[in-house]
Amino acid sequence: MENSTLTEELKGAAMGNKTIIKVEGLNLFYDDFQALNNINLDIAEKEVTAFMGPSGCGKSTFLNCLNRMNDLVPGCKIEGRVIINDVDIYKGINVNILRKKVGMVFQKPNVFPMSVYDNVAFGPRGHGTRKKSDLDEIVSESLHRAGLWNEVKDRLNKPAAELSRGQQQRLCIARAIAIDPEILLMDEPTSALDPTSTVIIEELCTELKRDYSVLLVTHNIQQASRLSDKAAFFLSGECLEFGDTDQIFSNPQNEEFIKYINGQF
Repeated sequence: MENSTLTEELKGAAMGNKTIIKVEGLNLFYDDFQALNNINLDIAEKEVTAFMGPSGCGKSTFLNCLNRMNDLVPGCKIEGRVIINDVDIYKGINVNILRKKVGMVFQKPNVFPMSVYDNVAFGPRGHGTRKKSDLDEIVSESLHRAGLWNEVKDRLNKPAAELSRGQQQRLCIARAIAIDPEILLMDEPTSALDPTSTVIIEELCTELKRDYSVLLVTHNIQQASRLSDKAAFFLSGECLEFGDTDQIFSNPQNEEFIKYINGQF
């Protein structure tokens, strides 16, 4: 299948809460160690889906499967299917096209050693945008969407490293959405931030789901209950609970999840 066709298929529908990601029988191994065991999930578009669980439970490993970051890990083997808008991302797809449609924000801000402007423009340039006026528009819009424009509009040519940590994380969000993704993966994006910055990022997540499908890994049970439309609980590489957030918190079915939300881990 041609890359242009794949790009069109990955765009998906613009309206509704259809399934945007379908995960079927996903197993992941690091050599002989099985890190994910038979994960089956349907994830809806333009919602916040939270992934909870204790450290080492597989939630970040799962998130990395969705844009094939695990491809970079030696000895990693994946079985099963991950389908995004009817495209199996592990068969015949250009990884650069995939990562343009599935953006990523990491636990700690990882700004590039360049200006604020160039951080945001980096992705669009890499995908062929060269015209200065086009880049200016993308940078402005992305910073506005990340709630950062008013704070940096007079500092666009200053090093990104001079920003506060919370500002740097919002800059990373602006950089991720500058390439016009459809899905935004966020791996514990507030765990390294102060409470004020955490509130700002949480409010931003709620706003971002108007335009993007947000998948959020968090170790914070309260954060998951506040932000997410649907939530999943991972333990020892298995997904033991998944559903509407209000429902699984008010009427949890899995004994291990009940222990987790009661603080017994």
